[in-house]
Amino acid sequence: MRAWKNKLSTVGEVETFDYAYMQERRRRPDPLPLLVAAHREALHRARKSDDQPTILVGKSMGGRIGCHVSLEQPVNALVCFGYPLCGGGDPQRLRDKVLRDLRTPVLFVQGTRDTLCPLELLNNVRREMKAENFLHVVEGGDHSLLVGKRQLQTANQTQDEVDQGVLDAVAKFLQLKGSQFPGCGGGLPSVS
Repeated sequence: MRAWKNKLSTVGEVETFDYAYMQERRRRPDPLPLLVAAHREALHRARKSDDQPTILVGKSMGGRIGCHVSLEQPVNALVCFGYPLCGGGDPQRLRDKVLRDLRTPVLFVQGTRDTLCPLELLNNVRREMKAENFLHVVEGGDHSLLVGKRQLQTANQTQDEVDQGVLDAVAKFLQLKGSQFPGCGGGLPSVS
């Protein structure tokens, strides 16, 4: 998410953080309760007031943990870049319960080559979700939303243009959701 911080700053205030296991340079993530607690604490540090509109933005596990946090803390919307729907890439180990429990509007930004989140599986879950949900597809994008050089050449695009399309989709989503928050317009604060 650090790579997206400057880009996202064009649509709102952005605060980033690292989980403890990342700060300590451990490979194995902490257990879910510790990750949720760390994310919740980062949210509390980033908020200037309880009534401040807040969007949780996360990449991969950060998006998944943001979804868990939204079940216990009031946030206005979620943006998940490369949601890791399949645990370890295994379609039999879906991480969908939290999505089905959501009540917070969510935008999924997914690449068509993301093995951790096949679009067909995500669309099946999205149809059964209670929360309002949206999808922006990055054609040829992998789990990090990167498009291969050959595909970029064929589409006559650059990665920067693909990234701008993602940013435009996020801005449009925030503007749509922002209309529900008086006085916020499209410039909603973000926590990633």
